Amino acid sequence: MGTAFIKIAAVYLLIGISLGIYMGIIENFEYTPIHAHVNLLGWATMGIFGLVYSAFPRAGNSKLGKTHFWLHNIGTLLVILGMVLFVNEEEGIAFPLAFVGAFTVVGATIVFIVNLFSNVKAVETSDRHR
Repeated sequence: MGTAFIKIAAVYLLIGISLGIYMGIIENFEYTPIHAHVNLLGWATMGIFGLVYSAFPRAGNSKLGKTHFWLHNIGTLLVILGMVLFVNEEEGIAFPLAFVGAFTVVGATIVFIVNLFSNVKAVETSDRHR
């Protein structure tokens, strides 16, 4: 899952940079919270997950790793969509989407932590020298 997280993170990087440039060009920064969440939940967080899972492939290839990948991706999309709707004054649908998305991201984070504690073991000295 390391590679999948890194590839998705790169897509979020492009979206985040593009949104930042767009806001600068039109000199309207109402989408700043969305820009921040795209960059933090999408680019930075998913990129770090990808690096962790690349360093610890046992965790990345586990059922927990796959579950984490899908929960975080779904939750992030729902959070971002909810925020876009909030900015566009569609609070009726925005709140449920953002709420479900946020708690899905929290759930994904819990799965990540459980995965680390379950599948990431200290490398013994004898294993390092092989």
